[in-house]
Amino acid sequence: MKNASANDVLLRDVLEDDLPVFFVQQLDSAANYMAAFTAKDPTDRDAFNAHWIKIFEDKTIKKKTILFKDHIAGHISNFEQFGVPAVSYWIGKEYWGNGIATSALSQFLRQLDVRPLYARAAKDNIASIRVLQKCGFTISGEDKGFSDTRGEEVEEYILMLDQQ
Repeated sequence: MKNASANDVLLRDVLEDDLPVFFVQQLDSAANYMAAFTAKDPTDRDAFNAHWIKIFEDKTIKKKTILFKDHIAGHISNFEQFGVPAVSYWIGKEYWGNGIATSALSQFLRQLDVRPLYARAAKDNIASIRVLQKCGFTISGEDKGFSDTRGEEVEEYILMLDQQ
């Protein structure tokens, strides 16, 4: 797979039919390790479905499916976390390293008018930090929390985007 062009990456509303792909993507242990703060048990389909039912029901959450050449590459969302507006994304491991996350986040940010906007990434998730920084986020703080995936406390950066 080569680097994505802007025309190769599209965002569309999340459909219920996308969920089986999202579920399979979240089963990847390397992806869970990198994300650090994921589902307590990524293999629990009932918990996954309950989580997405809440997301669909909450009209304040903006959520999009990320398509790469008409294939579901992941998802991206805007929601409130720790009392501030936040953004998060998940890219299936088979799509890593192709500029898809950067293109999707850039497009998504153009659709959001809320600023400041925050994101969090484990300090060792260099790729995600880079994506966020390419899209204008800057490191604004640090935090740590327990990662079920890693079974230990993990340090993370808090990043902020304060301009349109």
